[in-house]
Amino acid sequence: MLRLTDFIIDCPDTMRLAAFYAAVTAGRPVREGSDGDWAGIRFGEIELAFIRVTDYRAPQWPDGEHPKQFHLDFEVDDIEAEQARVLALGATLAQDFLGPEGYGWRVYTDPVGHPFCLCRNRGVTWTDQGPVWPEPA
Repeated sequence: MLRLTDFIIDCPDTMRLAAFYAAVTAGRPVREGSDGDWAGIRFGEIELAFIRVTDYRAPQWPDGEHPKQFHLDFEVDDIEAEQARVLALGATLAQDFLGPEGYGWRVYTDPVGHPFCLCRNRGVTWTDQGPVWPEPA
């Protein structure tokens, strides 16, 4: 049997990055026993974990010389409110892919350079030709 247990992110300061993502995910607690070498946040059976890397080199998205290696997507109902919140927590807006209908995503970087997205895609149907947006109400 195979099951995913951890998604591990390299960083220079585990507790700082864990605190950032704990706040981004609406106050999920940093796991008890977390320390300067390993910190985690539980999501059911999966842990978003942070491991200290001594010579950490931040990704420079979208630069391919220092690639992103991964990114996280967070589906949100109110992208403007969530943007204000993550920016206040220390994120940086990198690129905006929000369409005129209010659907799409925005790319941010966390305090150590990892990209993540806030997405407003609920109700969108993904086809081979691209997304089909819901009809305006």
